[in-house]
Formats: sequence, C-alpha cells, structure tokens
Amino acid sequence: MNSSTLNPHNNNHNKANGLSLRSAIPHDLISQKLCYNRVMQILNAPIKKSSLKDCQNKIGDFAVKAVVDIKRQLLAIDAEMHADLEQFLLENGSDQYDLWGINLYFNESDLDGFIEYDSLINIRPSQHNRSRGVDSPDIRKKIVGVVSKWIN
Repeated sequence: MNSSTLNPHNNNHNKANGLSLRSAIPHDLISQKLCYNRVMQILNAPIKKSSLKDCQNKIGDFAVKAVVDIKRQLLAIDAEMHADLEQFLLENGSDQYDLWGINLYFNESDLDGFIEYDSLINIRPSQHNRSRGVDSPDIRKKIVGVVSKWIN
C-alpha cells in the first residue's frame, strides 16, 4: 500500500487536508484513498443501496461510478472517473484484465436498471470488447454477482 492510501485504523493517517477521517470513514472498507480531496473506497463488507446516496462523487443525484474486479470479487466506489477507481484497484493488487467500469443507479429498484455497463476503461479490443459497455454476457453475469455480493 502506498503512502497516499488511508487506513482508518492507523492513527498516523487520521487527518488529511484538515479533515478528520476517523469519524468520516465507515469501518466496512478494506482500503481508502484520497483522490481530488475525496475518498475512494474498496468495500469489504456489504452495504445498503441507499448508502450510495452518501457518496461524494455522484452523477447528478442518481448514480455513482464503480469498478468491479471480477476475479477477486471486489467493488471500488466513489470517484469522479472510472480510471481513478481502476488505478486504485491496480495499486491494491488487481489485474487490469479483470477490471470493469459500471455506474450504479441507486434509485432504481430492479437489477437491470441499477447497473449500467458504460465506461471508457471497458474499451479493450485485446479482450474482444470494442465498446464502452461490456459485450460478454459471461462477464456481465460476473459483474452482477460481485455487485450483489457487496450491495443489497
């Protein structure tokens, strides 16, 4: 873990830019990192869909960006760009081959409306994915499994 990664249990990193992180950070996170003075998160315990409304980097008042590691079953949330979440997961041991960008529409009640497969990080011809979406039904199924594991 590099020095910009924040551990809420490490007293040496409890303040960043004058903001006390100990009280602001839930204990259900495996790792956090400041990016553009905002905290990105990799979940390690399930959260409620309604808690996504508390994310700082929302798309309007209806969605947040997320990146899924389909191999390690991880979900990173809360950044302005999918590329920032992708980099955060790479710094924490993920392989780029397994990372897929999505948007989570927290006001949607059904799973189809909740997950949008749309991100520039998904364009990878070497994996036969030539669009911003996720072309493979198998990969989409894995993404749904990971999201369902972490968000209920």
